[in-house]
Amino acid sequence: EDLLRREPVQTDIKSVADFLKGKKVLVTGSGGSIGSELCRQILYCNPSEIILLGQGENSIFDIHHEVMKRLSLTNGKLIQTKVNTFIANIRSYDRLDSILNETRPDVIFHTAAHKHVPMMELNSCEAVSNNIKGTQNLIELSLKHNVKHFVFISTDKAVNPSSVMGASKRVAEMIVLKAAREHGKNYSAVRFGNVLGSRGSVVFTFKRQIAEGGPITITHPDIERYFMTIPEAVQLVLQASVIGKGGEIFVLDMGKPLKIIDLAKDIIRLSGYEVEKDIKIITTGLRPGEKLFEELFIAGEKYEKTIHGKILIATNASHFIPEHFENNLALLLSKRHENDKEAIVNMLKQLVPEYSAEEQLTSIALSV
Repeated sequence: EDLLRREPVQTDIKSVADFLKGKKVLVTGSGGSIGSELCRQILYCNPSEIILLGQGENSIFDIHHEVMKRLSLTNGKLIQTKVNTFIANIRSYDRLDSILNETRPDVIFHTAAHKHVPMMELNSCEAVSNNIKGTQNLIELSLKHNVKHFVFISTDKAVNPSSVMGASKRVAEMIVLKAAREHGKNYSAVRFGNVLGSRGSVVFTFKRQIAEGGPITITHPDIERYFMTIPEAVQLVLQASVIGKGGEIFVLDMGKPLKIIDLAKDIIRLSGYEVEKDIKIITTGLRPGEKLFEELFIAGEKYEKTIHGKILIATNASHFIPEHFENNLALLLSKRHENDKEAIVNMLKQLVPEYSAEEQLTSIALSV
């Protein structure tokens, strides 16, 4: 919060608690930064069952242990909440089908994803397999098993994307919104900025570099990002489950974006050092797929404030599904096993016309 340079956003927790009470709630990626915090906050809403699902057994072990400990410390107030744990990959349709058939969740929060931009530029087939195919599996099975509420965690990098990761998340948004429109389901998406303190956050990179005596590295002196805290992010996701009717995109009003160089300077000072005297800052150049700044809105999306003020909603988001979406999506997914970066990028452009990747392809070729 010291790094945020604005007041943290607070939302209506009571309405969330009333909504989730007595429901079966499944969280994908529940061992991650957002997923695990979701599990903590959902637990205190008295759901009948919380279903932890993730691929990494160690992180799922940790959040399961924590949830069980929290239950034991509530003096019986939450004793009725059942905890169910599954190690599973969202790319496995049959495994997910079995889990949803067994658990029959009322609400799904889908946080599982590959998120690191440079890694996904180098492993585009994995971005397509996990972010797109995994989301498609969950949506198809949610429809099959009559899941009433589905909240998809997206990113500001999905807006006018310059990276495979951003484009893959934009396609996943469309899969969710299309299902909401065609089946009348309460399925929606939430766009985040960068989350301070999340696993892989730049904050931890800077702290590690300071502990090593510096320097701190940034990719460009003018690069800037929207930031939010983990509690803000989770509150936004929970609110989306309450106020969404289906087919919307939610965005948090995060104020002005922060320059990464200013964030670096703040962390140096908060660590008790002087900028440049004790810890230097150097620039290394933009990485593949990286933009100087991120955007929150797609042209044509009409955003309105909700009753919570700081939460914006695009009620017409489901209208922006391109022609021949299903055919092009099937072609893209057929390429995911071939590890053909150029073919994947070309198919992503068919699905996301605003996706610009020429510079990234060139930079990767030069770096190799």
